[in-house]
Amino acid sequence: MYLTVKLIHQTTAVLTISGFMLRGWWMIRESPLLQHRLTRTLPHINDTVFLLAGIMLAVMLRQYPFSHAWLTAKVLGLLAYIVLGSLALKRAPRKSVRIGCFLLALLTFSWVVSVALTRSSSGFAQFLTG
Repeated sequence: MYLTVKLIHQTTAVLTISGFMLRGWWMIRESPLLQHRLTRTLPHINDTVFLLAGIMLAVMLRQYPFSHAWLTAKVLGLLAYIVLGSLALKRAPRKSVRIGCFLLALLTFSWVVSVALTRSSSGFAQFLTG
């Protein structure tokens, strides 16, 4: 069961960032596809499965935020990614700010993945500081 849930979590993570990158490209190009009904619906369905699989993994492993620093960092990074993503795709007032938030969201998501892979709260930053 664990491996199945982990595979679902990893697959939905890839779908999440792939979809976000596509929507970011559409935002930059000012494509009407960004407003399509499926574009507004499918990411929420995928992200819900992604989150539920992550919660299931935490419960299965008995590792919880605020008990394990790396998992706390991952959850806080996820919240930052959500805020930046929302600003990037619709809430920021100017396109230049949306593009900046888009790039920061990509960097944040990359850091969250590195935290998950290293199980270190500093993620890839540990390699930047020596």
